[in-house]
Amino acid sequence: MSEHISSHFNQELENVRSEVMRMGGLVEQQLQKVLGALESGDTEALTEAIDCDSAINALEVSIDDDCQTIIARRQPAAGDLRFVLAVIRVIVDLERIGDELKKTALLAHELFSHSRITPNQLYDTHRLAAMTAPMIRRALDAFARLDSAALIELNDTDRKLDTDYRNQSRMLATYMMEEPRNIGTFMDVMMMNKAIERVGDHAKNIAEHVVYLVRGIYVRHTPPEQVQADLQG
Repeated sequence: MSEHISSHFNQELENVRSEVMRMGGLVEQQLQKVLGALESGDTEALTEAIDCDSAINALEVSIDDDCQTIIARRQPAAGDLRFVLAVIRVIVDLERIGDELKKTALLAHELFSHSRITPNQLYDTHRLAAMTAPMIRRALDAFARLDSAALIELNDTDRKLDTDYRNQSRMLATYMMEEPRNIGTFMDVMMMNKAIERVGDHAKNIAEHVVYLVRGIYVRHTPPEQVQADLQG
C-alpha cells in the first residue's frame, strides 16, 4: 500500500512539474509574438500576445490548486515540500512575466494603431526584449534540470539588461526635452522598456527559487557577489 501511495504521489509531483514547463512554454510563445510584432508593427500579433495572458493566468490558478491539494493530502516533507513551495513561487513569477508582456503589447498596439511610432523607432525596445528571451529559457531550463548555478549567469545578464534599460531611459528623457510635443509617445516607450526590464527580474527570481529548491537556502535580497560565493563554495 505504501508503495502504491508513493507511486501516486510521485506522479502528482511530476504532473505539477510538467504543468510548470507548459506554463513557461506559453510565456515564451507570448514573448516571441511581442518580439515579432515590435519588429514588424503587426497589431494582430500583439492582440494574440495580449490574449495569451488569460491562458497563463488560468494555468497559474490550476497549478496553485494542485499544490495546495498536495500539501493538504500528502503533507510533504523535506525536499518534496521545498519542491511544492518552489513551484508556487515560480508560477507567480511566470504569471507576472505574462502581465508585463501583456502591458508591453497593449502599449505597442496603441502606438502602432494610431501611427504614433514605427517599428524602426522601437529598435532599442526590441533589443531589450530580445535580451529577456534567453533569460526566460535559462530559468526554465534551470528548473527542469535543478541547476542552481544558473543564477550566477542570470545575475550577470540581468545587470546588463538593467544597464541598457537605464541608458535608454536617459535617451528618452533627452528626446522629451528636445521634442515636448511627443512626450506622451516617449512616456509609453519608457513604460514598455520598464515592463521588459521587469521580465528580466522575474526570470532571475525563478533561478533564485531553484536555488531554494536544490540547496534549501533563500538567496533573495542577497548581494550577487555573496550568492556567487555561496554557490561556488
